[in-house]
Amino acid sequence: MGRRVLIVDDSSTVRSYHRKVLESAGFTAAEAVNGYEALEKALQAEFDIYLVDINMTKGTGLDFLREVRANPELAAVPAVVISSERTDDDLKMSLCAGANVHFVKPVAPQALAEACLILTGEVVPGE
Repeated sequence: MGRRVLIVDDSSTVRSYHRKVLESAGFTAAEAVNGYEALEKALQAEFDIYLVDINMTKGTGLDFLREVRANPELAAVPAVVISSERTDDDLKMSLCAGANVHFVKPVAPQALAEACLILTGEVVPGE
């Protein structure tokens, strides 16, 4: 079984696209439609990485990241933010909330897969 990723986005089309990309890279994916559902799933199952949108109606991605970073059992799981938010302030807010990487949509499939593989330790950069 591959590394487990929790994909958090309110768009079913985006979740489906990210699932396809990451399953092609060997991940097993679960999905959540907002930050509240994501936190429930994160507390119920172990994940190796979170892939999170920022803007969602019930519990934003940043709210979700702050909750997991404050929980000692979840805090070490790496997180990738993928958002249409692209200003320097947006990047700072993502990183301050606990994101390891902030991508602006759309993200090239290879870049997304590589970032997730590196953050989960499946690939070592430069090898």
